[in-house]
Amino acid sequence: MPLYGASFGQAVKRFFKNYVNFKGRASRSEYWFAALFVFLLLLIPGILSGIGAAQTLSAAAGSIDPATGQMNSVAAGGGSVLSMIGGTLSTLIGLALFIPQLAISWRRLHDANLAGPFWFLGLIPFVGGIILIVLMVLPSKPEGQRFDV
Repeated sequence: MPLYGASFGQAVKRFFKNYVNFKGRASRSEYWFAALFVFLLLLIPGILSGIGAAQTLSAAAGSIDPATGQMNSVAAGGGSVLSMIGGTLSTLIGLALFIPQLAISWRRLHDANLAGPFWFLGLIPFVGGIILIVLMVLPSKPEGQRFDV
């Protein structure tokens, strides 16, 4: 059963508890608080990558030899390492949370009385993400009870 009016903590707990559960339903609050949690989790590696990229660009701009016009690659090394660490962390977190994100999206679609495979509409280039967001915002429908276990 979906938990309507779930708090942030309850939603995150249910997100991990139903890690691979594609049956049943998830309320809007469960879905959006879980999405916020994933966003916050990916924020730190994203900031690391951004800082690393900025350091690399800054070092690259300041390390051009005026005589030859070539860049000193040693100066840009520290930023690229930081950027690599951030990218690696983002990739690992993304891989670890892909299935639970798919499962909660599937259950959210059930709560709106839509079949789970509507999730694949999100793969349509340019408009798929917008379509999926609209579907995730739809209100709960009592007819969605047909998806309950």
